[in-house]
Amino acid sequence: MNKKLILCAAFLVAAVANAFACTNLIVGKNASADGSTIVSYSADSYGLFGELYHYPAATYKKGTLLDVYEWDTGKYLGKIEQARQTYNVIGNMNEFQVTIGETTFGGRPELADSTGIIDYGSLIYIGLQRSRTAREAIKIMTDLVQEYGYYSSGESFTIADPNEIWIMELIGKGPGIRGAVWVAVRVPDDCISAHANQSRIHQFDMNDKENCLYSPDVISFAREKGYFSGVNKDFSFADAYAPLDFGARRFCEARVWSYFNMFTDQGKAFLPYIQGETNDPMPLFIKPNRKISVQDVQNAMRDHYEGTPLDISNDFGAGPYKTPYRLSPLNFKVDGQEYFNERPISTQQSGFVFVAQMRASMPDAVGGVLWFGTDDANMTVFTPVYCCTDKVPVCYTRVGGADYITFSWDSSFWIFNWVSNMVYPRYDLMIGDIRATQHELEGTFHEAQAGIESMATRLYQKNPDEAKAFLTNYTNMTAQSTFDTWKRLGEFIIVKYADGVIRKMKDGKFERNSIGQPAGVIRPGYPKEFLEEYVKQTGERYKVKE
Repeated sequence: MNKKLILCAAFLVAAVANAFACTNLIVGKNASADGSTIVSYSADSYGLFGELYHYPAATYKKGTLLDVYEWDTGKYLGKIEQARQTYNVIGNMNEFQVTIGETTFGGRPELADSTGIIDYGSLIYIGLQRSRTAREAIKIMTDLVQEYGYYSSGESFTIADPNEIWIMELIGKGPGIRGAVWVAVRVPDDCISAHANQSRIHQFDMNDKENCLYSPDVISFAREKGYFSGVNKDFSFADAYAPLDFGARRFCEARVWSYFNMFTDQGKAFLPYIQGETNDPMPLFIKPNRKISVQDVQNAMRDHYEGTPLDISNDFGAGPYKTPYRLSPLNFKVDGQEYFNERPISTQQSGFVFVAQMRASMPDAVGGVLWFGTDDANMTVFTPVYCCTDKVPVCYTRVGGADYITFSWDSSFWIFNWVSNMVYPRYDLMIGDIRATQHELEGTFHEAQAGIESMATRLYQKNPDEAKAFLTNYTNMTAQSTFDTWKRLGEFIIVKYADGVIRKMKDGKFERNSIGQPAGVIRPGYPKEFLEEYVKQTGERYKVKE
């Protein structure tokens, strides 16, 4: 095998390892309930430790160099020139409310370039440190790739600020060829959009410079490589650089379909595309049938196709307690025939999730909120992280040496994993306890938001630094109180459900009998439907003989 084929194979393996990993949901400012732009992101990757990143604002001398490390692996990639001024970044939002998320679509494996210095993660976090608007971020990111080379496979980025949301799709040109081909399309203010590990930009208006940006060779390069031979107006970025296959349709586009199904009346019309009955793609963006709130998007990130034809909570794979999760890998074989599991928006392998809220009507320090949580979106709590925050809550760090293979009782990532992994096997029995605490915490944060921001705005008018300190403290307080509450919830869960029984409760406390001893337990056994299937599978093996 020659060197180029080896490189292509290596990148194909990397693309498969990260495939079907992340989800971005998007709400334009005129489609949202409060006039904010809203975007979400789930970092779904086995091997990723969920933490809240922080890059403080700084100034640098001319000629300072920045070391670049691949986000996924920590591999050193090279040096680039550092900017003279960088901005505060907390998580995936900077101090000007610019937010960047991503999903990997991989695309044609021969276009990956192992000689590049800039990987997709570096594009996000370097771009955030250097940009004041979404448009500026697009220019900075594409300029970086052009100058230093793109290391990763095909990528979709959500790039947003309080006024605009863009989807940019980008892929390299192959080993040793610097730069990338890309296109960026602005999502209309009255629309919603999403992407989930499959390229979604098809035709685009090359004459609309206000709402469409692209590399000058995005079409000519496709012609050169033999990916496209038609007229320019028919060119589809997705068809050329990421041809649709079964996995892209069912594991990736299906998540976009689920989001559209929640907030438009077009779910039924788009379902045949997801089920492989038509190749007509869904639109990149669409108008919702109602205004969408931050809470709506948080709940959408918890979706498992419930109540739809793709619902995975009611068949044999859900087990006796109707768990809406499936173990990876997504594909499996039985007797030589290949089968698959559905891949919904919410999944167990999430490292962290966020819903970003950006508002032009407020000072940046107050208007930008990264609602952040670790582990699975379905069983996390989104806590408010203000974009001016310059001190990361301890529970969102690698406290106690925590990482993906090192447990720490002080780490939010591990406490949320501890609780969720107790719930997965007996989901139906236990999810109610999770929901009650989750709703109470998130409801409290949303109810308090107006008052907190009113106070912060008054402080900001007098002294911006005092307002930033106030919001940083609030960010840390809510994160820590959530961590403490969830730890207590875990202690409660293990007591209540240990050994397959349920300990009795009265007035919110575990019940004791008349002499002060723990009361008896409830033995829930298995659900009726499972027992019927159990007998069907085992016949008379367990039948009680007369």
